[in-house]
Amino acid sequence: MSVAEGQSVGQVEQKSPEERTFSPSIATGAERTKFEQLKADSDYLKDPLAAELQNDLSHFSDGAVQLLKFHGSYQQDNRENRQKGQDKDWQMMLRLRSPAGRIPAGLYLAMDELADRLGNGTLRATTRQAFQMHGIRKGHLKEVIGTIVRSMGSTLAACGDINRNVMAPAAPFEKGGYPAARQLANDIADVLSPQAAEGSYLDLWVDGDLSYRIKPSRPVKKARERQQEGGVFSGDAKEPLYGGTYLPRKFKVAVTVPGDNSVDLLTQDIGLVAFADANGELRGCNVYVGGGMGRTHNKEETFARTADPLGYVAAEHIFDLVQAILALQRDHGDRNNRRHARLKYLIHDQGIRWFKDELKAKYFLHPIKGLRLEPKAKLEDYLGWHRISAGKWFVGIPLLCGRLSGDLKRGLRQLVETYQLEIRLTPNQDLLLCNIGTAQRAAVKEALAALGVETPETPDQLARHAIACPALPLCGLAVTEAERILPDVLARLDAQLRRLEIEKSILVRMTGCPNGCARPYMAELGLVGDGVNQYQLWLGGTPNLSRLAEPYLERMPLEKLESTIEPLLKGWKAAGGRRSFGDYVAKLGRQSVEELVRSAV
Repeated sequence: MSVAEGQSVGQVEQKSPEERTFSPSIATGAERTKFEQLKADSDYLKDPLAAELQNDLSHFSDGAVQLLKFHGSYQQDNRENRQKGQDKDWQMMLRLRSPAGRIPAGLYLAMDELADRLGNGTLRATTRQAFQMHGIRKGHLKEVIGTIVRSMGSTLAACGDINRNVMAPAAPFEKGGYPAARQLANDIADVLSPQAAEGSYLDLWVDGDLSYRIKPSRPVKKARERQQEGGVFSGDAKEPLYGGTYLPRKFKVAVTVPGDNSVDLLTQDIGLVAFADANGELRGCNVYVGGGMGRTHNKEETFARTADPLGYVAAEHIFDLVQAILALQRDHGDRNNRRHARLKYLIHDQGIRWFKDELKAKYFLHPIKGLRLEPKAKLEDYLGWHRISAGKWFVGIPLLCGRLSGDLKRGLRQLVETYQLEIRLTPNQDLLLCNIGTAQRAAVKEALAALGVETPETPDQLARHAIACPALPLCGLAVTEAERILPDVLARLDAQLRRLEIEKSILVRMTGCPNGCARPYMAELGLVGDGVNQYQLWLGGTPNLSRLAEPYLERMPLEKLESTIEPLLKGWKAAGGRRSFGDYVAKLGRQSVEELVRSAV
């Protein structure tokens, strides 16, 4: 990233050993909480989930629900169907593990069919480059996951206290470092995949068929063997990297190439910028650590944070590095307070210098050098038509909020089925149709035009990079709307910009709660649900996702959005609009911005 210094909220000065205090963790010998004990007693994430899959109840118990997350599923209920005195409308959300967003044709066709037959008829591209299905009944869950596995997909570790889906630029470019970045993401997903829990996963969903085990490359296999050594070893030979209690909280990794920030690199626990030589061979990575978006309203000790630079590591040591960082977090992350359990809080509390020293002393014995110079980052989206190689193309299709349904879903299925096209999902919730032959290009263009996608390269300006989380009615954490009302919010903002004769766009992100699944704290204008039709207003992020926004209003009624930001928009226009809106807000200064937005409320 061009912001090599990182920009973390609330960073502390480096503490002396005498001043430093550690949260309850494995390293401090802390007594296990009830949730940690549940994981330890689960026989590697199997019990009581296995028994409850056999009963006829419409939903899982609380304990089984917690384990279900590690298998890629959340239990939800449709709030709009709640009726007093009646059981909730229980259903499961299921999320794929798809490193770099790659969905082969056969897997996509299986997902499409399952969504229609056993889901709610839609698929949704997430901000971590994976598909989600909604509306699955408990009694159908084994068939759905089993079909996905047999179609060469997986949902293992898509959720839970474990490494999640590994991100990378979705574009299937065969130039520069893109192939190396995609391969690295896929390999890291295998390196950080659990071993004993994989056996539990296959036992539960495909009756223990070990032919579906992860088949790692030789370098990945060697790296996994080293999980039995040194500080990386958990002490549990069956689950050498994670141990029987896995991580204190979720863990996220992204890989990209210099200058391409499609993956929101600084929001990750580990962000890697992959440098390749002229032949496309990976030479090494700039490494960033400690990013994360989740917060809790009215809990000032929780906050969004951008990652700190750690240094440059040679290619041959990258697998050992990511294992080492995960192991350090495994041992030192807070296992008493889940709101304080992410890697970002460990680094915030102890400092990046302590983190680096501890990493090198106990977990990672190879050199960590100074960062290599990177070009200024850009939020790439790959929309429209692009050449992969001679005779081969891909087309990026905009999907506002990532929701696939109706005629578009049916039309895409027909295209994938007819031409056996691979799909890749972007962190911006868009979809790439890949491996289109030159002879097929005209027919694909015609089919997309018939589906209303005539100019995929030029969606509406505001919609191009706007994203939202699913929120209501299914997400149990949502306090208000996001996905369902984002189109209306963008239409209102577009009308306002037109009225003010402002031609430049603004990066808008919206969530129904403070957990930050759509990464709103990096937006130029972020709306974070804090009550029914009320939102926190965050301002001052950047179009290239290199700086955190700041909160300016609590519980702003959504109907007051235009009047609240109008003074800022007018000032931005009067200043000439040369800077981005986020840079204008940052340059104006907090006091001036507060005066302008509060005067309008």
